[in-house]
Amino acid sequence: MATENRINFWRRNAKVPGSVQPVYGAQHPPLDPRLRRTYPKDTKPKFNNLKSKKASSFHEFARSTNDAWDIDDEEDEDFLATPAPASLPSGQQSVSTQSQQQQNQAGDTETWDSHRPGPPRAEAEKLQDVQEEDTECEHVNGKVFRSSSDAHLNMSSVRSPLQKQHTLPARPIIPLVARISDQNASGAPPMTVREKSRLDKFKQLLASPNTDLEELRKHSWSGIPREVRPITWRLLSGYLPANKERRELVLKRKREEYFGFIEQYYHSRTDEHYKDTYRQIHIDIPRTNPLIPLFQQPAVQEVFERILFIWAIRHPASGYVQGINDLVTPFFVVFLSEFVTEDVESFEVAALPLDTQRNIEADSFWCMSKLLDGIQDNYTFAQPGIQNKVKALEELVSRIDEDIHNHFKRYEVEYLQFAFRWMNNLLMRELPLRCTIRLWDTYQAEAEGFSHFHLYVCAAFLIEWRKEILSMVDFQGLLMLLQNLPTIHWGNEEVGLLLAEAYRLKYMFADAPSHYKR
Repeated sequence: MATENRINFWRRNAKVPGSVQPVYGAQHPPLDPRLRRTYPKDTKPKFNNLKSKKASSFHEFARSTNDAWDIDDEEDEDFLATPAPASLPSGQQSVSTQSQQQQNQAGDTETWDSHRPGPPRAEAEKLQDVQEEDTECEHVNGKVFRSSSDAHLNMSSVRSPLQKQHTLPARPIIPLVARISDQNASGAPPMTVREKSRLDKFKQLLASPNTDLEELRKHSWSGIPREVRPITWRLLSGYLPANKERRELVLKRKREEYFGFIEQYYHSRTDEHYKDTYRQIHIDIPRTNPLIPLFQQPAVQEVFERILFIWAIRHPASGYVQGINDLVTPFFVVFLSEFVTEDVESFEVAALPLDTQRNIEADSFWCMSKLLDGIQDNYTFAQPGIQNKVKALEELVSRIDEDIHNHFKRYEVEYLQFAFRWMNNLLMRELPLRCTIRLWDTYQAEAEGFSHFHLYVCAAFLIEWRKEILSMVDFQGLLMLLQNLPTIHWGNEEVGLLLAEAYRLKYMFADAPSHYKR
């Protein structure tokens, strides 16, 4: 009944510019320990209730499915009881939030570790050897950098992914940049002769008076070297022009335009029309990668709040939707890495010059806006774009692997129950951030990468777990597996194989989802 009332509330307020649209049916895993709720024994919701009645429509499914973000209703009440500050000074926001998070996390570590998924035990010793080699330092282009992360994958994190789980797993803190694209999961050297040759080719393309974007896309498809990724992403997203002489002028103009929006609109976040939008953004920001220290810094959270609020009020057709906050993180990390040689995961952003911070913020806003322009129907009312993509995935899988498709039908698993999040968050909740950034190299190089090619990546990702899926013979076990796939150890090699399979599927089954074609 609470969920139905919430849906009706948003229906009544759908015409408010910048209003928040709920994520119907999304099942986000509460990574932040604060989001966990303890239920009395007789009132704890039963997971099997999800299949008590097969949803005959999208709205029936929405009414029978609780959004995982709704777990922490007390936090919403606390926010409403505290008026929004007129300004957000650095160092004051989220201090108490972080303190509470650390206390809760300390109390839950034993429970979470005992159920954290990972590779089979047979591979535990190999994984541990690799981790011991990488624990002390990271080698980047001949230089040695100390890792600032205290998180280590221990033996409790390498359990069978098929083990029954009574609590949702937490992702450990992992290096973001040192192992994003310059190093794969096997611990290979960061710069080979081939990679050096590719880097030289990128530099040659970028240095030309008019960059050949088609050639740049061709080379970017198989990954972009970290040294040139920021400028390459700006070009491939359409944020910067191909003409080299115009780039500085365009950057200056767009950055000034963004901060003009801040001066013009950001003060209205406490107005009646926009307070619900700002409230939801303010609640969601601490939940963005909660176990990575970078995203818990007050300065970073203020940046995200401004980016998301300005985007929301400039796009009233959709407004802010839960999940959009995740889409800022890859751009922010990539543009930050342009100025950081150490581990980005715990770098103190406030230590950067103010102009540098402002440039990173503005570039992240415009590149995220370019991305969302191509998939905005994913976030309009009732999110029709996502519904169509989930249907297309179901039709595609029925042709690619009939066994998996029939297995889901046999145990009454609806694609919407797991693939909604895959489309809403572009697999960001399923993959480590380093893998997401590598994935987006290809998405930016591929025509309609985020809107169309992503469908085939999701199909390839599902087939990747074929053996585990077919071994599960109950509804609850299947959903738990599909919502907690063990990819924490993935690196460039695994993402490369995934993309290669998606490319093969695209050209073998491009006509499969006929209703998906435009």
